[in-house]
Amino acid sequence: MESIKNNFSQFTLSKEILDTLTLLDYITPTAIQKEVIPLALTGCDLVGKSKTGTGKTAAFAIPLCEKVVWDEYLPQALILEPTRELAQQVKTEFFHIGRAKRLKVPALFGGMPIDKQIVTLKQKAHIIVGTPGRIMDHVRRGSLDLSHIQYFVIDEADLMLNMGFLEEVKEIMDQLPQSRQTMLFSATINDEILHLIGQYMQDPTYIMLESATQTVSTITQEIVITEHDDKYKTLMNLLIAENPADCMIFCATREMVNTLYQKLRRDKIRCGMLHGEMEQRDRLRAIEDFRDGRFHTLICTDVAARGIDFDQITHIFNYDFPTGKETYVHRIGRTGRNGQSGAAISLVTPEETRILSVVEEFTGIAIARKECPTEVSLKESAFWKRQNETLVLKKRKGAIFQKSITKLSIGGGRKSKMRAVDIVGTICSIDGITSDDIGIIDIRDSLTYVEILNQKGELVLDALQAKPIKGKLRKVTLSRARHL
Repeated sequence: MESIKNNFSQFTLSKEILDTLTLLDYITPTAIQKEVIPLALTGCDLVGKSKTGTGKTAAFAIPLCEKVVWDEYLPQALILEPTRELAQQVKTEFFHIGRAKRLKVPALFGGMPIDKQIVTLKQKAHIIVGTPGRIMDHVRRGSLDLSHIQYFVIDEADLMLNMGFLEEVKEIMDQLPQSRQTMLFSATINDEILHLIGQYMQDPTYIMLESATQTVSTITQEIVITEHDDKYKTLMNLLIAENPADCMIFCATREMVNTLYQKLRRDKIRCGMLHGEMEQRDRLRAIEDFRDGRFHTLICTDVAARGIDFDQITHIFNYDFPTGKETYVHRIGRTGRNGQSGAAISLVTPEETRILSVVEEFTGIAIARKECPTEVSLKESAFWKRQNETLVLKKRKGAIFQKSITKLSIGGGRKSKMRAVDIVGTICSIDGITSDDIGIIDIRDSLTYVEILNQKGELVLDALQAKPIKGKLRKVTLSRARHL
């Protein structure tokens, strides 16, 4: 692979990271990435301000994956996220970018069993991504050691503080080594954030990507004036006329999400829903199913409006017009990401025209008025055909790695005192195999999962049928585990 063709080669990055970026189709840095990556690599503190959809996560994930050292046992980097869904998303981004370096990236957030997280933290962990509450829970329990943290990131700082996490963020920062590098990212910088910067950061460099408007220019914004009783019919006409490839529909309340979900399902439209009253596992499942293409319409509250990144969302529909100007910006920012085009169509009742004016003044854009389509017969067949077509799942962002990686399941784990060194030693004794061919090792109570790289999985699988591990022949099979 010729990494020189990748424009990220302008930065001081290793071949491992450059090759991985190429596989992930990171070829040309965005504006925020051009500014942040070289500064982050120098180790200085920095504050980044940019609109949503600009590639911010990769801007700090790339340099941190470059700098983190595999041999270290305790966590070296800590990333704070305001929501559970964001923590999972950012963990995945780090996991993909750091794949060639075999970086382990646990995600720590509430709504999931803490005992399983404690078990994970007893193994090697390079980068921790989590929400403030669950991070502090682990610190108090003694299951998370922050003494070796060299790199610290506060992501979505304005949302973090709006959600009431200020004291927990301060408590975490007080636990970290003084010599760390700190990076803070936020869509807005207010007095509270400035105070946090002044108290905890060392002469940070500011990267302020400003523009004349609050929204990106690649999003076409329109409104449809409709009476409250006609909203569902209006939405259906818009869906049929627009025939979106993938869309998100925002509602004001969880009850409305449930109601709209039931109505669309009744009308034979494939859809999913996402709101705060759902169990955490169900929320994560809805996100993954939407990403996989199991359905093309996601109905949600504002829990999904901030930060969650879905590829190639073509349309955003505001079924309920937002009551806050910032909420409008965050919602429509789910489309038109990373330079792509998108459409944001809002249903506005006559009573909501006042908040519409506030939104237009805030964004600096006069939103175009659109007539509700009534003659949709020409496109109707295309829309309904898509609802009835055979399901074809999308390729996952990290699917490219699977071609050369085989996941094995080995009988035996912590209960039989299995250690990573036992696995590595045995596998490296196989002719033609070196430590470079071994990926992430995950030791559970009674099972151990290991990745074999470089298309050598079959060779290792066959050899381990007759080769003892820790003095005993083990059952070794292909693993069906979703994640290591």
